[in-house]
This record gives sequence, C-alpha cells and structure tokens, in this order.
Amino acid sequence: MIKIMADSTCDLSNEVLEKYDISTAPLKINIDGKSYKDKVEIDPDTFFKMLEDLTDFPTTGAPSPAEYLAIMDEAVEAGHTHILCICMSSGTSGSYQSAEIAKDYFYEEHPTSPVHIQVIDSKCMSHGSGWLLLKSALLRERGASFKEIVGFNEQYKTNVKHFLSVDDLNHLIKSGRISNASAMVGKLLMLKPVMTMKDGKGAVVAKERGRKRVLKHYVEEFKKRNDPEQTEFVIIGYTTDAAVAESLKVKMQEETDFAGEIYVMQMGVAVGTHVGPGGISMFFMEK
Repeated sequence: MIKIMADSTCDLSNEVLEKYDISTAPLKINIDGKSYKDKVEIDPDTFFKMLEDLTDFPTTGAPSPAEYLAIMDEAVEAGHTHILCICMSSGTSGSYQSAEIAKDYFYEEHPTSPVHIQVIDSKCMSHGSGWLLLKSALLRERGASFKEIVGFNEQYKTNVKHFLSVDDLNHLIKSGRISNASAMVGKLLMLKPVMTMKDGKGAVVAKERGRKRVLKHYVEEFKKRNDPEQTEFVIIGYTTDAAVAESLKVKMQEETDFAGEIYVMQMGVAVGTHVGPGGISMFFMEK
C-alpha cells in the first residue's frame, strides 16, 4: 500500500485530498504575535479579511519534523508499506528539509522497518506540487508501482509549468518574491507581472497590461507549451477572485482543444500570504 503526503502549500482542495487519501502537514502563519496552522486553524477567506487591518506583514514557517513524522507513523499503523512525500520547492521553504529530518527520525525509531519512504523536492510552488500529487494519486489508482511513481516525479517535476499573476505587487515585494525595481516598473506602467518557476524559485517572465491580457497570455502559452501526452488535467488557482478563475477555465475550454479535467481551486493561507489578493495561477505539464 502506498501512502501519499505533502505540506499544505500543495493547495489541493479538501475534496481532492479526501478522495485520494492525501495527508498534509500544515505550514504555520504568524499574524500579530499569534501562530495559526494553514487551513486547520485559519482559512483563506478569513485570512484575507484580517489582512486588510494588519500593520505588520504576516510570516510563514515550515511544518515541524514532528508533524511529518506523525503522518508517517499513522500511515504505517494503517498498513502502508510505502510512503511518498512531495514537498514545495526547497528553494522557497524549509518544508523539504523538515520532511527529510522526519524520515531520518522514523528510521532511527524503527531501524528494522521494511517501510520505504521517499521525500521529493518538487521544485514547485502551490498547485504545482499539487499537480504532481494528484498525478501520483492517479498513477497509484491505476496500479503503478512505488518505483514508477517516484520515477515519474523525479523525471517530470521540472516540467510542471507555473503561471502566476497578481493585482497587488506589495505582497510579492515584502516576501522577497519580486524585486522592488521590477515592481516599480510594473506599477508605473500599470503592468501585471506573470511569474513562473525557474531553478526552484519564482521568476518574472512577462508583464501584461491588464487582467484580460494576462488570461490571454496563459491560454496562448498553454497552446505552445502543453505536453498533450502528460497533461491529463489542468489546475487553475486563485486567492480571492473565484469568478476570474472560472472565466479562465471557460476561456481554456473555448479557445483550446484541451479535453481533460480543469480544476479550479483556492490557494491556501501560506501561499496567499506571499501572493496577496487577486492572485490567478495556472498549472500544466509542458513539453
């Protein structure tokens, strides 16, 4: 039996997590001296309402090794013989390192255990690692071996295409995800940055004038970059504006020949802390 687990930045919906039995270790959100567990003690909508009145910028912290270890122990108790943990990029968080420490702790406590544990640095953010998790769950469902699922992740993790754009650049500036210089140019010209992942970190790849052009950019890039053999589903993410995310889904259905599932899911609090209101993202497998 194969158990799949992750940190909470995978941003998969509760419905998907429950359907495919994917467990998550929550990141911590630090707000005005109080710590909250992502999606456990605070939800995105509540967070964004709080954000309007905060004077200090919230910070995030990786799950502790103990939180990962608890999931591993529970999985073993439930009869799982293999555990796959897919974490957000090590270039942006300590989540991967915490999971590796938890793995070491597990084998120290159970030196003769036959259980196989593999921790993967996804090199992804948000629904990018979520994409790999969902794909892994589908492969497991179809009877793929643990070795095959791990091999897929290691081979294709850097092919998960990320697109992210925001309305308010201030959150990306404060979290260090975009430089002040790039942000000022965008503000002066009223441009919206389009970001992706490069070498496990966020990078601006385009600037578009207005949201409509951002969505057009996503669709046109999908047409050019999509790997039709690997992309059996697309994930569209949002922080506060579900209507825009749904409009992107409709645009994809009307303007591309993609016939697979298109999920629309809200980003969690940990990711939302850095992205801010108005974030719109899209994820698929590129060639």
